[in-house]
Amino acid sequence: MGPASLLVLILAAVAFATAAILLSKLVLKASHNPVKGETYECGVPTIGKSWIQFNVGYYLFALIFLIFDVELIFLYPWAVTVQKLGMFAFYEALIFLFILFMGFLYAHKKGALKWM
Repeated sequence: MGPASLLVLILAAVAFATAAILLSKLVLKASHNPVKGETYECGVPTIGKSWIQFNVGYYLFALIFLIFDVELIFLYPWAVTVQKLGMFAFYEALIFLFILFMGFLYAHKKGALKWM
């Protein structure tokens, strides 16, 4: 288990992906339908230009949600083993939650949580 196994793993991943792409090109028939290139928006026909610029606030809100959601997932293993780990783990979790709360306050102060 060393660098050689990592190299074998990378080569296997590349070979598997290449084989899957080549197999799909060989088996599937290519069809060039102009309808496939149209913009699809929840089944509703588009009116006007489809290439519009969205407000960056939507993306900021989604990224902030994702960051806090993923960080809170790290509390689950802690909650499972909190009795076994003792008070030291409790204080570590409090520090972790404090850092999360400070990030939340920073995002709120910068206006990233305001909805339009």
